[in-house]
Amino acid sequence: MARKPQITVDCADPATLGAFWAAALDYVVQPPPEGLDSWPEALTAWGVPPEDFNKANAIVDPSGVGPRLFFQRVPEAKVGKNRLHLDVPASDGVGTPVDKKLAQCRAVADELVALGATVLETVTEMGSGWIVLQDPEGNEFCVV
Repeated sequence: MARKPQITVDCADPATLGAFWAAALDYVVQPPPEGLDSWPEALTAWGVPPEDFNKANAIVDPSGVGPRLFFQRVPEAKVGKNRLHLDVPASDGVGTPVDKKLAQCRAVADELVALGATVLETVTEMGSGWIVLQDPEGNEFCVV
């Protein structure tokens, strides 16, 4: 049986970055545990002080298929290029003519820019194309 990974992202503001990625991936904030109406209620019940409420955030695929993304606050800023990044699907995939694929990618990239992303470059190589962006905290990702 395959293991479904969790993807963990170090960041400065878990709530804000989680909201960005939830919108980008059509995910939702992970619901609080059963019997609790909200995360503030759960955290308060667990004795977490209010100033620590934004130490972590998780988003999930509402269909249950995709991996959970977990955002954890860390004190240090991002330095250098990511060694791992997410690809956000936007096109008809392999075999799609490059012009059509890039147009599909641009449409999704425009939506993500409206959410706070920044476009870094458009790449065309090996008969394909994609757009490289940064999320609101500077983490690189691609729209493919």
